[in-house]
Amino acid sequence: MKFGGTSVATPEARAASCARVIAAKEQGFNPVVVVSAIGRRGAPYATDTLLSMLRDIDPNVPPEPREIDLLISCGEILSSVIFAHTLKIMGVAAQAFRGGQAGIYTDGTYGNARITRVNPEMMQRSLEQGYIPVISGFQGIHVLRDPVQGRALPGGELTTLGRGGSDTTAAAVGAALNAEAVEIYTDVDGVKTADPDYVKNAPTLRTVTYDEVAEIAHLGAKVLHPRAAEIAMQYGIPLWVKSTFSEDPGTEIVGKDAFPGRRVTGVTHTGKLVYLQFDLSCASEADRTSLETRIYELMSRNHLNLHLPNLSPESTGFAVPKDQFEVVKNLLDGLVIPVPGGKMTYLLQIGRDASKEVETQAELLDPIGPVSRIVAEVNEGCTMVSLVGHEYMQQPGVFLSALKELSDAQVRVLQTTDSDYSLSLLVPEADTRKAVAVLHDKFGLAQAI
Repeated sequence: MKFGGTSVATPEARAASCARVIAAKEQGFNPVVVVSAIGRRGAPYATDTLLSMLRDIDPNVPPEPREIDLLISCGEILSSVIFAHTLKIMGVAAQAFRGGQAGIYTDGTYGNARITRVNPEMMQRSLEQGYIPVISGFQGIHVLRDPVQGRALPGGELTTLGRGGSDTTAAAVGAALNAEAVEIYTDVDGVKTADPDYVKNAPTLRTVTYDEVAEIAHLGAKVLHPRAAEIAMQYGIPLWVKSTFSEDPGTEIVGKDAFPGRRVTGVTHTGKLVYLQFDLSCASEADRTSLETRIYELMSRNHLNLHLPNLSPESTGFAVPKDQFEVVKNLLDGLVIPVPGGKMTYLLQIGRDASKEVETQAELLDPIGPVSRIVAEVNEGCTMVSLVGHEYMQQPGVFLSALKELSDAQVRVLQTTDSDYSLSLLVPEADTRKAVAVLHDKFGLAQAI
């Protein structure tokens, strides 16, 4: 049973969450609890608040990833102790565990670690002794080894699993314990057909597939972390999304073989995006391949999330979250790319107007030989709206219907991409609400079940 930030944010919310845990125990289950940090952005112990405390010391000096993980993991540790004590006050024995104490091991990547294995021994012992284990979500431990002898070094490094990582913790713990189900408790009734802030009275889906909910999460919805769906699918664990604050049955997430038929599941949208399109028409075909490779290698090496990547004979482009754009710009603007064996040196320019960095680089390179500028056109006011569906996106006419509906609503489509489970369209950010609403209506999602 995993409880999100709003489900542990106040004494009243924690009491409601604990009541659900106690009810499960009274029904004969042995519940194991995973908790997120208390509250969301702005709350005293929320992850963003802790990060601000560190970064505000000196905004010009970025903190080390190791120290960031140590700090932000405190939010979940605090939450687990308070939740366990609340259970005790309500008459049920409970024990709090850090991720490492619970036996959660990771690959050691600070800020976005992946769980490599879970040793459930301590959780099982706690259950056998009559306690309810309450585990700090979003974190694990990475065992360091002596580079010469290969032996494990004492202590281990605390690492966090990335935003939404408590969902991943819950799914991994459920798999390790062979749980009868994993229940994700939040402040909404389940997986909706669209963001209720954009589509009033958007219905709750009673059943969705693992693939669909992972796609919905990847494409912007915050209801469940995609890794949690992937782990549950891999191990065949029944997964539920429910509200802490209502008796609604919520959404059951199942394998696609248990849900035959085709349909559109929902419409989702990302946050603010910046779209970059690089004009490669001045480069030869061989040079274009080298240029594209260097650009995408640089993005990958810096762990930057790309949306809607595209390649054509004369250009390449992608969208990035707006909060990552400055990083992308700093990496690429003024970047010099010599092509092995080529007679041309290439200089990247972000935006139509050259920055001082680009002009300086051009002057320095002038004596060397020919220099060609690769200019990226930048569109900062974008977002991505996506249709998600179960075995539906490959039907003839879906793409046409979506484009026509948006055209009739005077929403400009800047770029598109698709997959087996989704059709995504890049649109002006100002038209996000309109695009979501018209697609929701066009594909009959108000009647979703």
